[in-house]
Amino acid sequence: MVAQKHAMSRILPPLLPAVFAALMTAPAALAQEYDVGDLSIVDPFALATVGNAPVAGGYLEIVNEGEADDRLVAIRVAPEVAGMVQLHEMRLEDGVMRMDAVAGGIPVPAGARVVLERGGLHVMFMRLPDGLEAGRQIPATLVFENAGEVEVIFAVETRGARQEGSQPGPSDAATDHGTAQEQPSSHGN
Repeated sequence: MVAQKHAMSRILPPLLPAVFAALMTAPAALAQEYDVGDLSIVDPFALATVGNAPVAGGYLEIVNEGEADDRLVAIRVAPEVAGMVQLHEMRLEDGVMRMDAVAGGIPVPAGARVVLERGGLHVMFMRLPDGLEAGRQIPATLVFENAGEVEVIFAVETRGARQEGSQPGPSDAATDHGTAQEQPSSHGN
């Protein structure tokens, strides 16, 4: 027994950096990707709510590898998950942060990557009957103007689980819901 403890004390310290690195990169390594037409939907996730808060932000990345523009027009979930789901945008207006539903959907230009992250475009899960707990999986249907519908799973993550600067990325603020960035696509290259 003493020999086993001594052997473990020699083996564990060199392994700790590798274990830590694996844990820090686990969300990226486990990222889900879904395809519909020329679009790829990457890493949909939502943040766990504080208690039974009635709203939560959702985030994802859309890559359009096609030659035609598209538009995310709706997201549907079962009513027992959320009574309403909207596409929202946060923006700074006259020094005040404002959040509104996006009329007409979110454009997804040809050859571009659109990231829904904090501070801009995002998914808003509203009228949550029980809040969202970390570890939960939310089946959802994304509806695109041209590509059609695709079933995805939003993984509910603990607030602060992702490092600052990772894409897409949440923050710990209760009102922090999302930013969109249109960038040239590097998906699949």
